[in-house]
Amino acid sequence: QVQLVESGGGLVQAGGSLRLYCAASGRTFSSYPMGWFRQAPGKEREFVGAISWSGSNTYYADSVKGRFTVSRDNAKNTLYLQMKSLKPEDTAVYYCAARGGGLPGRDPSDYDYWGQGTQVTVSS
Repeated sequence: QVQLVESGGGLVQAGGSLRLYCAASGRTFSSYPMGWFRQAPGKEREFVGAISWSGSNTYYADSVKGRFTVSRDNAKNTLYLQMKSLKPEDTAVYYCAARGGGLPGRDPSDYDYWGQGTQVTVSS
């Protein structure tokens, strides 16, 4: 089992940047494909990006491609989400998630472990 804790959220103006962190503890972090999801009020949780266990492959939702970057440092047991050119529609609670095995997925049901989330608010 792995425990996940997100941090780095906050209030930022449109066009600004933020970096989110997901600290992992428990079983070997490096064995887990990881994903980032977000959920805005009244909306379903949606895929943002994902990364393979080694970090060699990344995947993005079309809405964030070119603006967001997912990366990981397995030595530090940490997952990152670098966000730039933020838009008001990026406002949501952002969650990191770990998948027990296989390839990174794009559906929340693909993932086995979740953090508690961190709020990102982008003002216009």
